[in-house]
Amino acid sequence: MLSHSNENLSKVYFQDFVLEGFGGGLETQAMLFTVFLALYMVTVLGNILMIIVITLDARLHSPMYFFLKNLSFLDLCYSSVITPNALANFFSSSKIITFAGCATQLFFFSLLATTEAFLLGVMAYDRFMAICSPLRYPITMCQSACTRLVLGAYCGGCLNSVVQTSFTFHLPFCSSNRINHFFCDVPPLLQIACGNTTINELLLFGICGLIIVGVTFVILISYGYIIVTILRMSSGAGRRKVFSTCGSHMTAVTLFFGTVFVMYAQPGAIESMEQGKVVSVFYTLVIPMLNPLIYSLRNKDVKEALWRLGQKHMAM
Repeated sequence: MLSHSNENLSKVYFQDFVLEGFGGGLETQAMLFTVFLALYMVTVLGNILMIIVITLDARLHSPMYFFLKNLSFLDLCYSSVITPNALANFFSSSKIITFAGCATQLFFFSLLATTEAFLLGVMAYDRFMAICSPLRYPITMCQSACTRLVLGAYCGGCLNSVVQTSFTFHLPFCSSNRINHFFCDVPPLLQIACGNTTINELLLFGICGLIIVGVTFVILISYGYIIVTILRMSSGAGRRKVFSTCGSHMTAVTLFFGTVFVMYAQPGAIESMEQGKVVSVFYTLVIPMLNPLIYSLRNKDVKEALWRLGQKHMAM
């Protein structure tokens, strides 16, 4: 550790942190390792398969599946930012992560998770345009517009990540270097900071709350118009197809925003780290694993594309 004195205040800056992870003996750690590994393997295989299928099948080269491919990429990446290190720590005696490694992990996790939140809003807007303005849809959601929307989601994620990471790691960590979590995140880091964290907490709740409320508002408005349009449809088959597609997206939105709200956008979240660990497992591992299943099992086009890909593989 490095020590610096400033008048009467002695600040100790740690070069390394310790990720305490989950408590319990060797059997508990082995069980958790098995669960994490199984979830991560399904996450990686499921999301890579979705990316491959959408890329190779020309019938899926539409804006909706372009956004879905980006969602799978984000799920794959932000789960990979957390899980491999967590798996290594289950049987590690030190569980050390460097200061730079912790900051890097927080930066990329915040970047990817925030980008996913914005992308879910973009996907709702895409469904709104496709269902409510089908004649304008090909022009409004052209390839360049879709690319700009995805880049905008990444820019929004990057902005939040820079703010959260820079403000968090400007704090002095002089009381402890033991993080009560299985990865570097803002709430557990604020717990061990010995400076005034009021601004950090306001930024966390304020920015994350604004993102969640803003994106949720866009989604609710979009689906409000979609529901009205669906009710006016005369074709029962058309209604079922729209409900199936939109139902998959709403399931993913509910799971993601529900858990993120519990962790970041309510007062008292920082004090309840044991609950926070369980919630974090859900949105870092379970949701990225479920998203490919949600979109493939409830989507006829994806299932048919998977069948065609399987047939080609068998023929080879």
